[in-house]
Order: sequence, then structure tokens, then C-alpha cells
Amino acid sequence: MSEELPEGDSSVRRTPPTVAVVDAQAPGNVGTIARAMKNFGFEDLLLVDPPELDPDGEAYGFAGHAREDILPNATEVSFDHLAENYHTIGCTAVTNEDDRSHVRYPFSTPAELADRLPTVEAPTALVFGRERVGLTNEELARIDEICSIPASADYPVLNLGQAATITLYELQSVTLTDDETQLPDLERTRAAEPTLDRMYDQWADLLEEINHPEEKRDKTMRMLRRVYGRADLTEGEANTLLGLLRRATERPADQ
Repeated sequence: MSEELPEGDSSVRRTPPTVAVVDAQAPGNVGTIARAMKNFGFEDLLLVDPPELDPDGEAYGFAGHAREDILPNATEVSFDHLAENYHTIGCTAVTNEDDRSHVRYPFSTPAELADRLPTVEAPTALVFGRERVGLTNEELARIDEICSIPASADYPVLNLGQAATITLYELQSVTLTDDETQLPDLERTRAAEPTLDRMYDQWADLLEEINHPEEKRDKTMRMLRRVYGRADLTEGEANTLLGLLRRATERPADQ
């Protein structure tokens, strides 16, 4: 673990945000957070009063490939350093619901933060607290803004590692572009209109072949157009359905 950064260090990047963990008790949670950072494109990990992070222990065991860079490069800092050098976003499950107190109010969800963070003109740190009590009111009073994950009112408190993983997932749009994920190109090409028209014609033939009531055919065809219109069929999907409809239309004549 490296030495504490000097005050006002200018090398801290504005984006992606830094992740800070305050007084975690379980090394495994620190490893889990490091792994989530690696999953979703975050790189800089700051630790306030961390547990012992033994390279042969739980933290490195939970960190996956983050054991190679994020975890060994984590920097131990003070809470004062966080408050004085970053735009801090404190993550908490417990919020006040009105404007009579501003310790835990107002707050944003992680999804709302994803829309705003690119506009923040300062080095930013996402701050996660202890497993049992999270961030204290005294710490939250020094935080610039609050983030909270929507959860069941009956049990909104998440495990530290879970809370960080959910938050970082929601913020991945700040760190990763579409071509930097493992997912294939998600852009779909809608089937050409002539293909769709042939499919609709085949539907009309099938309705006639099965003696669907003539007075209902126009309404049925409108319904089918609406259903397929919402589906945005690809060329391959439309051709497959067209082939099935042809076989279904021809089958009664074979009997």
C-alpha cells in the first residue's frame, strides 16, 4: 500500500471517479470493491483506516484480476484528505425524506449520478462507509452530496461490497464506452419493408386458409402489424417467420 498522497495532488483524475472506502472491517469487502472497480472501468482506490490487506489473505482472494493492479496500488489517505481534495459523494442507505435536515438530504440515486458526473468540474470520489454503520453523520456533514440505492423500505441496508458493486455498475457509462465492454454490437437493423410486407401477405393467406372469420381479418391484421412493429424484427427473424407461415398455410392443403 502506498504512502498518503500529498495535499492538493493534481494527478488525481476527474474521470473516472476515485473510489474511497472508509474504515472497512472485512478485508473481503475491500477485495470485492476492487473487483467491481475492475469490472466497470474504475482504477483509483483510496482507503481510510483500512484492515490489513495480506496478499495471501481474503482481500486478494476476493479481488479477482484486480489483485494485479487496483488492490496493490490502493492508496491509504485520511478522511480529511478526501474532504479537502475531492468533490465527495457519500453513499448511504439511510436518508432523510424532507428538507428539514441536510445531513442526508437531498440525495441522488446512482442512475441519476451517471447523468450528472461528467459535468462535475473537480476530482470526484465515491465514498463508502463501514459494514455495520456506514458513514457517520459527522462524516456525512463534510460530504458534498449524497447517493442512495433504491431498495425495499423494509430492509434497505446492503452489504458494503454489494452496495459498491451496484453503484459502480450504474456509473459504468462514465468510465466505459460501448466498444469497451464484452458485449457485441447492440445496434439492430430492422427488416426491410418488402420482407415485412411479404410476411403480412402470408399471414393474410393463412387467415383465409384456416377460415378465420372474414369480418375479423382486418382487425387481426392490424393487431399483427402492431405486434411486429413493436418487436422491430430483424431480416433473419422476419424471413424465419415467413417460412413458418408458408408451411402452415400449405399444410391444410396437404391433408
